[in-house]
Amino acid sequence: MIKNILALAAVTITFIACESKTQKLPIIGERDVVEKVVDGKTVVDTVYAAIPEFEFLNQDSTLISDKDFDNKIYVANFFFTHCPSICPTMQRNVLKAYQKYKGNAGVAFLSHSIDFKYDQPHILKSYATKLGVDNDQWQFVTGSKSAIYGISDKYLVFTKEDENVPGGYDHSGYLVLIDHNKYIRGVYDGTSEEETEKLMKDMDILLAEYK
Repeated sequence: MIKNILALAAVTITFIACESKTQKLPIIGERDVVEKVVDGKTVVDTVYAAIPEFEFLNQDSTLISDKDFDNKIYVANFFFTHCPSICPTMQRNVLKAYQKYKGNAGVAFLSHSIDFKYDQPHILKSYATKLGVDNDQWQFVTGSKSAIYGISDKYLVFTKEDENVPGGYDHSGYLVLIDHNKYIRGVYDGTSEEETEKLMKDMDILLAEYK
């Protein structure tokens, strides 16, 4: 009887271990179903929306692009340095993930400022330093209004210049997890500690896909 129980437990543990190794995150966002011909046969394929090419100026006054995030998973969000509402909490939560994965060449962080007027590179540099960011693993970027606000839609993040809200800018506080193919693999409430913990667990799952 005991042998049977131990055998069952071993099978269960093996199953759980295998299941955890094969666990994958969904791809989130728009998708199209297309037909194509392969070896003379018509097959149906799904094409997922990816983050498009971009180029922004970072806190070191260096141009960075989507190519700097090739072969990495990264967490993206949108903020502004003098935000009086959700940004301080959101960025502190991103900092937790940054500290956990600091030094991991396969992980990066990308914060886009939506205040294209004030948040110039030297302002972003001061902000990053005060936050405790001391390497290029976490990029803080600025760009034109059309470029920043345009790409926020691709990350499924709402952004708006609005003089009627505190700080003059309105935005959602999502943290968006991106994979090697520039697909969205998770969206999390950046103001929630619980959601931030889920983000970090999902980052581990996503990293395991590339081992």
